[in-house]
Amino acid sequence: MLILWLILSVVAIVLLTVRCKLHPFVALLLVALAYGFLAGIPTQQIIQSVNEGFGKTLGGIGLLIVLGVIIGAFMENTGAAYAIAEWVLKKVGRHQVPQSMGLMGYFVSIPVFADSGFLLLQPLNKSLSKKAGLSLAGTAVALAMGLTASHTMVPPTPGPIAAAGILGADLGLVLMLGIPVSLLALGVTLVFAVKSAAKIWIDPNPDMDEQQLLKLQQSAPGVGLASLPVIVPIVLILSRSLLNALQWQGMVVDIVMFVGEPFIALLVGVFLSLLLPQKLHTEMLSTEGWIGKALSSSASIILITGAGGIFGKMLQNSGIAQLLGDLLSDVNLGIFLPFLLAAAIKSAQGSSTVALITTASIMLPLAETLGFSSELQKAMLVIAIGAGSAVISHANDSFFWVVTQMSGMDVKQGYRLHSLGTLILGSSAVLFLFIIDLVF
Repeated sequence: MLILWLILSVVAIVLLTVRCKLHPFVALLLVALAYGFLAGIPTQQIIQSVNEGFGKTLGGIGLLIVLGVIIGAFMENTGAAYAIAEWVLKKVGRHQVPQSMGLMGYFVSIPVFADSGFLLLQPLNKSLSKKAGLSLAGTAVALAMGLTASHTMVPPTPGPIAAAGILGADLGLVLMLGIPVSLLALGVTLVFAVKSAAKIWIDPNPDMDEQQLLKLQQSAPGVGLASLPVIVPIVLILSRSLLNALQWQGMVVDIVMFVGEPFIALLVGVFLSLLLPQKLHTEMLSTEGWIGKALSSSASIILITGAGGIFGKMLQNSGIAQLLGDLLSDVNLGIFLPFLLAAAIKSAQGSSTVALITTASIMLPLAETLGFSSELQKAMLVIAIGAGSAVISHANDSFFWVVTQMSGMDVKQGYRLHSLGTLILGSSAVLFLFIIDLVF
């Protein structure tokens, strides 16, 4: 019966968020409470599960999400993301527009949400596609897949951070795995964009005039400064994980271990992002300014993450982990189990972040019994969930509409290009992860 209640709970989350248009936070909270009662958990323990699940989850990752969103706000509003985009173009070459846009999207989506990243870079994409005489179909798909790859598998994007926090995975290891796996998967998807999607002609018709482009270029910081808020936190987090693995000792090691703590590293990134504006005004830091708007936008993600923690704690206290562990011990799904579960939730309700958080919450009580016990295996679990959360973006996903509407695709073309692209991206990622799992 516990398994039946779990299946019905996942179905209920999908129906409440898709059919009833209920906010994911409310849906997750209501379903968690309903599952607790149906599973026969004592009422006092249900209350305890709510308090502990919400508090402990947000205690570990709430600030990380907030800090990541603040960095993203400064990257967007100062033109820093555009400066990085221009630099990538110069390095890769303007004749390699799809590959350039894919790499740009990948880098920009680490601090900036995929929707915002596409809106930010699509005018540039249209201009470049027009100059190169390319169909917008191929370059738009390449950009969208680059944004999706890092959005679902590379911290400090909120979804992967939330999943890592729920599962207790080391963020440094998640980065070490997530970056190469997502880049390899992106490479496969770029082949699809160039060889297949680009054959469908869509006129770019750039909508950024020369005056707007010039203004953005003039206000944007240099690429070195623009990349600091993203590069420095990643380097600090990776350094901490490396030193932790080597078990070195000393004062310098202690300092690196402190500043490499994800919260401190992202806080350093926030301070570095204050260097991005040509002139820092107090209005930018106000309630109505960039930080205020960033905090408002992060509230929904934080609440959903906390509700996911409640659901996970309720599952944990129901004893379903041991039950499912016994049943699945003879089924060798391995890394494909979290991938398929995340893919099912993503495809059904549309949000990659919700799919990441919900799947991580479901996998939390099952991780040990399914063999995801070491730090490396926990990191692989996060990436597998991230890969699943990319599959499949379609009509119930806001990003699907951003991509299609901004690119002049009709719905049929959207499914043929964007939706198929996300399927290739996520499937490629989990296959590369499976190969790594076999080797290590």
